[in-house]
Amino acid sequence: MTGIKGPAIFLAQFAGDEAPFNSLENISKWASDLGYIGVQIPSWDNRLFDLKKAYESKDYCDEVKGTLSKFNLTLTELSTHLQGQLVAVHPAYDTAFDGFAAAEVRGNPQERQKWAVEQLMMAAKASKNLGLTEHVTFSGALAWPYVYPWPQRPAGLIETAFDELASRWTPILNQFEECGINLCYEIHPGEDLHDGITFEMFLERVGNHNRCNMLYDPSHYVLQHLDYLQNIDIYHEKIKMFHVKDAELNPTGRQGVYSGFQPWKNRAGRFRSLGDGQVDFKSIFSKLTTYGFEGWAVLEWECAIKHPEDGAKEGSQFIKDHIIRVTEKAFDDFADSGTDETANKKMLGIE
Repeated sequence: MTGIKGPAIFLAQFAGDEAPFNSLENISKWASDLGYIGVQIPSWDNRLFDLKKAYESKDYCDEVKGTLSKFNLTLTELSTHLQGQLVAVHPAYDTAFDGFAAAEVRGNPQERQKWAVEQLMMAAKASKNLGLTEHVTFSGALAWPYVYPWPQRPAGLIETAFDELASRWTPILNQFEECGINLCYEIHPGEDLHDGITFEMFLERVGNHNRCNMLYDPSHYVLQHLDYLQNIDIYHEKIKMFHVKDAELNPTGRQGVYSGFQPWKNRAGRFRSLGDGQVDFKSIFSKLTTYGFEGWAVLEWECAIKHPEDGAKEGSQFIKDHIIRVTEKAFDDFADSGTDETANKKMLGIE
């Protein structure tokens, strides 16, 4: 058991048009200067990464890794959150999600879905070319508009939605299997895979596919009032990735989990910078380490109050302080009596 690796940082929320966030080289130096040793790259952001080139060219992948290595950084994983979202879009969200797609397929749901699937297929090969073992995405959603059972859901509606979701993802999972990459769904509100039960419903429909796994992010469970520590006990064998993100849920007499359509800073449930919310990270790091999780602890910064650069600076040290150096010996080794099998039998009264 080697323990959790980190700290690492997901670059999606920081990429921008101004330096140092406008190129892979610049943002890598920035992250390294803050004490990060790993970065998770959003595959859709061409300022940082070219997914098509990574799919086609190992030389390009070597260039990416070379840029990171100049700043003593490791590429932890690629992300296709936005493309994965487009694998399954309910018509109610067509307009809202259309901007996630390439310009040439916007306004055409069928072509947009084909494009999204192609992106995931390329991401599998690109991850292999980069020498990675995990990849993170969203499941997309067909059933999410019906998450609350009013009006009464007609019989078979949810089953049909999950059957269709599984049929769309199975070829993608097979591609990740061919490339030797674990596909990790971020369990997230707004996705059909938004808690443990929905993940199980999907996993059953994809035939318990070996490459169907989870990204664990406790912030999304806090906002659902879900037991995020027991979740590790239940799903630790499927948890292959870890986003370190804080959150808080402060229900009042006026709002609760649904938060009354309020903006993020006014919601009962909102994301916070590390250490400013309610997540018990000491227990999370202890549980993951106990179960032998050896993946990366990756900061995903989202906060309705604090400046992102302050959140990133504080987050690096926060993760360092929570990573547990795994012991190589038992604490009571000093009291070892040095007995052998003969002595053991004598202690037990066995002739």
